[in-house]
Amino acid sequence: MANPALTTNLKLKTINSNMATVQKFEDFEVWQKARILSAKIYPRTFKKPIADDFRMKDQLRGSVGYIMDNIAEGFDRSSRLEFINALGIAKGETGELKSQLYRCLDVNYITPEAFDELYSIADELTKMLTSFITNLKNSVIKGQKFKGR
Repeated sequence: MANPALTTNLKLKTINSNMATVQKFEDFEVWQKARILSAKIYPRTFKKPIADDFRMKDQLRGSVGYIMDNIAEGFDRSSRLEFINALGIAKGETGELKSQLYRCLDVNYITPEAFDELYSIADELTKMLTSFITNLKNSVIKGQKFKGR
């Protein structure tokens, strides 16, 4: 179960629509949502029965961590196309995590209620990533790496 104090502190921040440029990856709602999902999944990997299943534990930690990491890395590469690619990888990791949640449910590692909660957050994250990728694909902005070129 996620640490309630940590989860409470991980509220989504909205970006001021007047802000011309996002300065850091932490400002993106999609990264914040990925962080919330991580805060709910990661603590479960320290408790039985998941903690005793080393492969599952590592897969869950890896997938949920890579979602956040790819959003951050893609943004910090300062290129729209590299960011789109990294967001695609993050979306794939989200799909992988959803599949892992089914496996956890099927072997009774998590309750149906926990599955529904976690899957719902992951599914919302998939939708956010899909929308973000679409918006970036339709953007003419190249990214900081190419500013002035």
